[in-house]
Amino acid sequence: MAEIQLKSLAHSYSKSPAGPEDYAIRQLDHVWHKGGAYALLGPSGCGKSTMLNIISGLVQPSEGEVLFDGKRVNTLSPRDRNIAQVFQFPVIYDSMTVYENLAFPLKNNKVPAARIKERVQEIAEVLEIEDKLHKKAKNLTADEKQKVSMGRGLVREDVSAILFDEPLTVIDPQLKWKLRRKLKQIHEQFDITMVYVTHDQLEASTFADKIAVMYDGQIVQFGTPTELFEQPNHTFVGYFIGSPGMNLIEVERCTGGVRFGSTEVALQSWQNEHLSRLESVNVKIGIRPEFIELAGNPSESSYEVEVLDMEDLGTYKIVDVRLDNQNLKVRVNEDFETEVGSLVYLALPPQWTMLYVDEFLIQEQP
Repeated sequence: MAEIQLKSLAHSYSKSPAGPEDYAIRQLDHVWHKGGAYALLGPSGCGKSTMLNIISGLVQPSEGEVLFDGKRVNTLSPRDRNIAQVFQFPVIYDSMTVYENLAFPLKNNKVPAARIKERVQEIAEVLEIEDKLHKKAKNLTADEKQKVSMGRGLVREDVSAILFDEPLTVIDPQLKWKLRRKLKQIHEQFDITMVYVTHDQLEASTFADKIAVMYDGQIVQFGTPTELFEQPNHTFVGYFIGSPGMNLIEVERCTGGVRFGSTEVALQSWQNEHLSRLESVNVKIGIRPEFIELAGNPSESSYEVEVLDMEDLGTYKIVDVRLDNQNLKVRVNEDFETEVGSLVYLALPPQWTMLYVDEFLIQEQP
């Protein structure tokens, strides 16, 4: 396994990039530590696959360095980097049996026949395809073919890392959860450095110990699923993580806090102190629907709001309300009773009200 470091990395598909908008990956520094299970999460076009292909050697970066255990590998081929990569669609040989497909990478590396047999059997059992070993790959279902493709990446014991580029796209939805858990178990069993690219936050959270969220060619936050949910470092992370995402409101400064329309929101003292030192007018507050408090009766710190809509999702409800000129979503317990058009009372707990300046979170210093 290898520690993979990206140092001052940037890449543009343009021969003469004129500015940041011409870069698929804007300059960044990042480290994937040895033996970790990571996810690279973001929407289509944010640079995820480009970064994965730069790590594997399929793409040469325009700027910066790729280091494996401190050694620069920019000019090394994918084979010499010793990377296994599993793509969105199965990469297997239809004319071979499942056994021959799994054994192929090991034969190329001149692994002894006895060890090949042992290792193929081990991976086949883990992926639950041992009964398919002597079946021609062309006769497999799409799900089974992708399992074999994943197995070809997992079968090698000497790889620096295994990179997964949205590998469950062709998998039946009912099997996706099972395969995500299977990959997690494989990581725990074999202690392999794994980087899993996806646009699905559930896939990322199920598989990874830590998630790197990409937006507009940059990693805007790297943390655990809990950290991304409770302390989103960028407004995009707040919006992208969670269902529904974070409520974000453009605000302006006022005495003791911020305001939008005629509504004033008090901030914590350390937030006000930070804000006083910054000149930007790009200021937002954010709060997740789960952390807003909704009640039928007013309290000292509550605001009167109108109920616009309510969606009953069985174990909880999503209530749309209007506060001043802003529409907000609130997640409430299934037993919360209200009607569209009625007035209820909303509170924004200070500990869950995040302050963003120039889209990045203002955090309390230890």
